[in-house]
Amino acid sequence: MADYRNMWDDLGMDLEKHDLLCEALPDAFHEVYISQQDRPEGMDYYDFVVAEIHGVRPAELVEHRKKGGKVFGTFCVYVPDEIIFAAGAIATGLCGGSQFWVPGGEKVLPANTCPLIKASVGARLDKTCPFFRLADIYIGETTCDGKKKAWEILSEDVPVYVMDLPQMKREKDIAAWTEEIKLFLNKVEEVTGTKVTPEALAENIKLIARKRKALERLYNTRKNSPVPISGRDALLITQIAFYDDPERFSSKTNELCDELDKRIAEGNGVFPADAPRIMITGTPMAIPNWKLHHIVETCGAPVVVEETCTGVRYFENSVDETGTTLDEQIQALAKRYMKVNCACFTPNEGRVDDILRLVKEYKVDGVIDCNLQFCGLYSTESYLVQQALKKAGIPVMHLETDYSEQDSEQIRTRVQAFLEMLGD
Repeated sequence: MADYRNMWDDLGMDLEKHDLLCEALPDAFHEVYISQQDRPEGMDYYDFVVAEIHGVRPAELVEHRKKGGKVFGTFCVYVPDEIIFAAGAIATGLCGGSQFWVPGGEKVLPANTCPLIKASVGARLDKTCPFFRLADIYIGETTCDGKKKAWEILSEDVPVYVMDLPQMKREKDIAAWTEEIKLFLNKVEEVTGTKVTPEALAENIKLIARKRKALERLYNTRKNSPVPISGRDALLITQIAFYDDPERFSSKTNELCDELDKRIAEGNGVFPADAPRIMITGTPMAIPNWKLHHIVETCGAPVVVEETCTGVRYFENSVDETGTTLDEQIQALAKRYMKVNCACFTPNEGRVDDILRLVKEYKVDGVIDCNLQFCGLYSTESYLVQQALKKAGIPVMHLETDYSEQDSEQIRTRVQAFLEMLGD
């Protein structure tokens, strides 16, 4: 990584502690990613993004702020980025996926809080991530009780605006979410000092749609056998989508897909065609949480799809672009975002339907249902997920983990046994 110490210092970061994080990341990234064989050349861009993860994009955000622009930090796929960009601001994902940040979160949170929440709070309070320092305001949401209370703690250190997500999907709930998006638009206008026009919103609905379509194209290549790209690389690309420049990301991802299309035409893959094809479902895997994908794929099986917020939930379903007024556009946004099937909803048959559909679309041989420890939502819903998969005759393995490496060998043993069972 180039020298960004002056920028980090200006952001009020703890440089000594941050150095420890920077020292650990290259070795971890090399082990998980660079060590792969026959990777697509187009992955060079994403490797560069990670190599400069606390430099290039943060520097762009600093420059944006110098010009009077605002940065919104988000934690959930329900926050409509379209509105943020329509006001001339930038949205950047903030979920923490590293064990490095967990102790900082445990200073103010119970130990039995899920690691994603602890890491996200720790990254801010320990001052070791520039993205968490750069955001002018955080946008929270009411997807789980742990997050709701974490917003209160973070609000003592940084402005936090919370969107109230309904917990059901009746017509009145969609109407309530529509009103919540209107309130959010008002808040965005207040923070940025910019009035959102129908023209600007239409333009940025298309901007975010291009990013989603690029990801959808990437995932569609994974439906082929042999699979032309590893699950690790696809996961990394999706994680980067949360904070990279949307237009640049779309362009680079489509360039990569051009290369993958050639691989498919030539019958080239990164795993043998007869390798068991795995789906991972459950809680999202924020960067740099690559543990499970790395274990599965070094056991010889490609991960071909993720039914997670860092998977298909992030890009599936499009926003109706025919609306010409703000009211019509906001209603279209509300309908699209309410189609995302998070475990926070009840009832949530839509998520089970998605999993069964994706098994067919991606020709999945087995499903790994993975939940972060202390995530009550996904851990509880796991019962219904496993029940549906077993009824459909689809092999499934459930596991819970955190961000540490302490259980890696235990998980590896279980994964190996699961893959052997699939091969019988």
